Amino acid sequence: MAALGQNLRINPDRLWDSLMDMAKIGPGIAGGNNRQTLTDADAEGRRLFQSWCEDAGLTMGVDKMGTMFLTRPGTEPNALPVYVGSHLDTQPTGGKYDGVLGVLAGLEVVRTLNDLGIRTKHPIVVTNWANEEGARFAPAMLASGVFAGVHSLDYAYGRKDPEGKTYGEELKRIGWVGEEEVGARKMHAYFELHIEQGPILEAEDKQIGVVTHCQGLWWLEFTLTGREAHTGSTPMNLRVNAGLAMARIMEMVQTVAMENQPGAVGGVGQVNFSPNSRNVLPGKVVFTVDIRTPDLAKLNAMRARIETEAAEICEALGVGCSVEAVGHFDPVTFDPKLVSSVRAAAERLGYSHMDLISGAGHDACWAAKVAPATMIMCPCVGGLSHNEAEDISKDWAGAGCDVLLHAVLETAEVVG
Repeated sequence: MAALGQNLRINPDRLWDSLMDMAKIGPGIAGGNNRQTLTDADAEGRRLFQSWCEDAGLTMGVDKMGTMFLTRPGTEPNALPVYVGSHLDTQPTGGKYDGVLGVLAGLEVVRTLNDLGIRTKHPIVVTNWANEEGARFAPAMLASGVFAGVHSLDYAYGRKDPEGKTYGEELKRIGWVGEEEVGARKMHAYFELHIEQGPILEAEDKQIGVVTHCQGLWWLEFTLTGREAHTGSTPMNLRVNAGLAMARIMEMVQTVAMENQPGAVGGVGQVNFSPNSRNVLPGKVVFTVDIRTPDLAKLNAMRARIETEAAEICEALGVGCSVEAVGHFDPVTFDPKLVSSVRAAAERLGYSHMDLISGAGHDACWAAKVAPATMIMCPCVGGLSHNEAEDISKDWAGAGCDVLLHAVLETAEVVG
């Protein structure tokens, strides 16, 4: 096979059936999924994925973070592998496609190569990164972060969920502690197909997003300490109200983000009041500020301003304030050669496309620290994600996987 023609495509029905079968594991309450990392549902999803990969002739390795690596050998034993993947874990109220599409599209690429008898010089490794979401164990992209040397294994194992269970304990409990040292593997390249998680592709009527960059982010966890008191009998001027301080900080974060337009976002997605009683002023409020932008200087300036102004707000109210950075990565520029390969594949296949900056973090962001990496995106309905109503079409999934197939084959080098 001398060239990759537009007639070379995956089986979209098989890909879609795999997505629907995986969605049966860890169902949500409103049509989506709750398959959080290191739960029994996660373990069940891993076993199903493993069985599919073994049926496709892949051999499995698992590292000490629980990341799964399924390998299709290449013709040259010493050639570094091309990695393709994403994650199978979901948000507590997640959709059926976020992350899962990228993993199962990697498997579909392998199945297609098997069907057609195509061999590659470089091995192809389909990857399921552990704990991408960070919903249960912060920070997000934890396993790929350890792989890239951003976090230590001890740090990752010590992360606690809201019930106080640690990552290391739960990984052992579900039986997915691997033997491989994390990060020992070397990559020739890394590709990740993902739903956009935003509205741009659908609004522009484009089938493919060619991802050139990924926004940087800070997750700042604030702990505000006030004084518990009766909401009815405590005079307004005698309150030490941590909830009021939180509200003012939330408004300030909105202002900071708006004053840093274009290309900046900020908000609060998680809040915990204590004692969380309707007639008791909170003694403690813990919440996380999420700020993102592809401009590193702007990102760090936003963080500095938010921390400074939050301290001033709390001091004026007599509320204690501490802040911890619980998640961070700098903006990422993806490999220009791989980006060009994705763009050329979309053009060869006749798919409409546009360049995109990813608004969300992905395992590809950490993979890019250790190897050439890039991403491909397909639209999602209304830009909705991290929601059980998240939806895509079979055609969108198939187009993204077609582009993935062509880009991977160009990089892995077809033999014969």
